[in-house]
Amino acid sequence: MLHPPDVHNRRLLQNVHPPGWANPEPKDRYHLVVIGAGTAGLVTAAAAAGLGARVALIERHLLGGDCLNVGCVPSKAIVRAARAWHEAREAQRLFGGPPAVERGDFGAVMERMRRIRADLSSGDSVHRFRDLGVDVFLGAGRFVGPAAVEIGGKRLEFRRAVIATGGRPDAPEIPGLGAAGYLTNETIFSLTTLPPRLLVIGAGPVGCELAQAFARFGSQVTVIARGEHALAREDADAAGVVERAMKRDGIVFLRQASIVRVERSGGERLIVLRGATGEEPVRGDEILVAAGRGPNVEGLDLEAAGIVYDRAGVRVNDRLRTTNRRVYAAGDICSRFHFTHAADALARIVVQNALFYGRARASRLIIPWTTYTSPEVAHVGMYEKDARAAGLQVDSLTIPMHQVDRAVLDGETEGFLRVHLKTGSDRILGATLVAEHAGEMISEIGLAITAGLGLGRIGATIHPYPTQAEVFRKAADAWRRKKLTPLVKRVLKVFFRSFR
Repeated sequence: MLHPPDVHNRRLLQNVHPPGWANPEPKDRYHLVVIGAGTAGLVTAAAAAGLGARVALIERHLLGGDCLNVGCVPSKAIVRAARAWHEAREAQRLFGGPPAVERGDFGAVMERMRRIRADLSSGDSVHRFRDLGVDVFLGAGRFVGPAAVEIGGKRLEFRRAVIATGGRPDAPEIPGLGAAGYLTNETIFSLTTLPPRLLVIGAGPVGCELAQAFARFGSQVTVIARGEHALAREDADAAGVVERAMKRDGIVFLRQASIVRVERSGGERLIVLRGATGEEPVRGDEILVAAGRGPNVEGLDLEAAGIVYDRAGVRVNDRLRTTNRRVYAAGDICSRFHFTHAADALARIVVQNALFYGRARASRLIIPWTTYTSPEVAHVGMYEKDARAAGLQVDSLTIPMHQVDRAVLDGETEGFLRVHLKTGSDRILGATLVAEHAGEMISEIGLAITAGLGLGRIGATIHPYPTQAEVFRKAADAWRRKKLTPLVKRVLKVFFRSFR
């Protein structure tokens, strides 16, 4: 189930899917049955049990879901290690540090990741949730009616249920891809040796993060993208900053590429592209597919419960209720926001609405996100095009990071802050931040939007000097300067003539 079978993975398995686990005997009727023990499922189960509800939690694979096992936790361990390697190489040029002349140890990087993942897994363990009062069932659960689920021949009756089965990597239909073999985020963290050449299909967040990390470890990386630039959903200028940084790391981008087929010859893999003059092969040792995700709906027998779903996942209303009034959903299975923090927030809505007849709405959430490249790209709220499509007039302010003293001192001047305001006011509609630690900074804007605070209030907040977060104050100063119209200037001129 987990590779390699070392002490760290055995410890992880003992926490999230222990061998020999005995499922409990079902209670007569549960207040809540949760199917899926990723972030959404775990938060739902813990919150409901903490409030005194009878809760059953079903997981067919590993508790912790993608985030712990094959997503956020392992990927950010890899990204941090790659950044450290890069900083060591750049230390002499930027800061007069000692030269980095030795080759790094990729195996040690992956071992560190597995150790940390196992350390963190105790928070998602079957033992913790059992101790919280949750009945944990390991195995595949399926609906056998509008108010019942079956697992391992045991029937679980419920008053309410939550589907939180998440998603999985969705490989494109490319001739020969399956036969040639490929990696996804579910398998790449099992590597113990560095592939000399890595071909990445997809230039979204996962593709870009891992492409840059492996390039910094020493792989020759080629990114094959259908779009005109990386991170197609982001601000084009932001994507451009990231793409240029990745190119400096040695990554080759093949944009607007059309893949004809994939072949394997011995240990070598070939992705054949359709070029202007014919077919053009691109050669590598491993292929990483990072080109989208699909919902985990198979085997749930949703039809038996009258639950409607499609290729995007389970259909829910704004209160996260499915077409079965007893059943709700949370996380990647029903949301376009495929982020751990979004799953957490949706789970909290489900607990309110499912157990307490709440009226909380998913559409009211202000959800930020970050792509953990170097520099990072963080966004919250609307993009300018979204605001204009909604009929709003928009003023945008852009502050380059090279105008921020701390960024200059850190040697991290790439990037910018772009804030979108409703015309004629300081109301923040959205913002994009490109900076080395953008993910750590964007919450200031998220808080402002959530609390209805304008950019002027951010400017009135004293920021420590020197910090990169001063970029927000500089944006507020730029907004104030725009209020200094020619008429205001003339009035002030008259005022100061009389002010003696």
